[in-house]
Amino acid sequence: MNAIDPKRPRRARTRPLLSSSRGGGRVSRWVAPIFHRLIDRIDSGLTIGTLNGTLPDGSVRILGGRNAGPECHVDLHSWRALLRLAAGGSAGWYRAWAAGEWSSPDPVPLFALFMANAVSLGATARPHGPTRWIGLAWHVLHRNTRSGSRRNIAFHYDLGNDFYTLWLDRNMHYSSALFRDPDNVKEDLEVAQARKVDAILDRLDLAPGKTLLEIGCGWGGLAAQALARAPIKYDGLTLSVEQADYARHRLGDDANILLTDYRDAVGQYDAIASVEMIEAVGQRYWPDYVAAIDRLLRPGGRAAIQYILIDDAIFPSYAAAADFIQTYVFPGGMLMSESRFRALAEAQGLEWRDVHRFGPHYATTLRRWRERFDAAVDAGHLPTQFDERFVKLWRYYLMYCEGGFLGGTIDVAQVTLVKPGG
Repeated sequence: MNAIDPKRPRRARTRPLLSSSRGGGRVSRWVAPIFHRLIDRIDSGLTIGTLNGTLPDGSVRILGGRNAGPECHVDLHSWRALLRLAAGGSAGWYRAWAAGEWSSPDPVPLFALFMANAVSLGATARPHGPTRWIGLAWHVLHRNTRSGSRRNIAFHYDLGNDFYTLWLDRNMHYSSALFRDPDNVKEDLEVAQARKVDAILDRLDLAPGKTLLEIGCGWGGLAAQALARAPIKYDGLTLSVEQADYARHRLGDDANILLTDYRDAVGQYDAIASVEMIEAVGQRYWPDYVAAIDRLLRPGGRAAIQYILIDDAIFPSYAAAADFIQTYVFPGGMLMSESRFRALAEAQGLEWRDVHRFGPHYATTLRRWRERFDAAVDAGHLPTQFDERFVKLWRYYLMYCEGGFLGGTIDVAQVTLVKPGG
């Protein structure tokens, strides 16, 4: 993310290019003023950072420039891209990119710019009209009922273990790492991921013989590290057949891996861990998730939760429409409103303790994943069922998320929930 001179003039500027070959003709001259008005609204919403854009009518626009922040460049090849943005928000902007209607030498700072200005931009980049309602209806149809959860998890996590092993760390952690310094390019991803797991386990203070339940056990990375620290009894829940097979083979008889919905789990445990699983629950089922933690914890037990949160100031508009991630990557998903999550936990009687936020570490994690993913693609190691369209989608997804965490209105945190008594 590049800083800019905060003294740069605040007024958006337009100048013609020497060549008018981009998008010339009567139609372009007629529609250009309409789209420039939309661009003016974007400009007025950029309180930090700068967007340099080349447009189809042969002009250059400089948007923002009021205060230091992300600086990016966008080549707009077709006015249709702005139509898609206005109608479909982030999902429409992705469709425009996939169709070649806009490009950028580096989209990450563009995504960071929009997220950093999400409050001041308001509804400018949110879906509108029929597109909004269609997207929202699609999202509702993918809500996380018991059967819906299995389908949604399979959609993403059952892409295959051969796929994920290509670009995750050796221990298969699909969540933010915790670096000593997120700007240190030399620290191994494996080391940073192990530090993240240790931070979770330190919150639980597990002694030999204690019981640990993991809600959303992934490929067994946390389980392996927990079992190496102390002889405990471990149960892990997942709805992914691929993950369950991998974790069972990895952990053997030392762990009990269950293809079980958290709502159907039974028993009581000294500790619960759940790392970036609540994002797959959906707002409608947050109370069920919190109630399950309370029900499954023994009095005096502790739960360590790692979760992705979105700024409360933009949560209502975010929750009112389906974005790019919900439409193309995580059906049924929903980032957490921390204030709402905390209120649910405390209403259930759980104590909320020791929040630690580390969003810049997630941006670094995502960049490392993308570097590994690109290397696997370049080497021809991607399984044959993943075509060029999928590769572009996945690369866009990783860039989009990296920019989101750099923008600051999306964050990742760990918290400890304590059940009184015991």
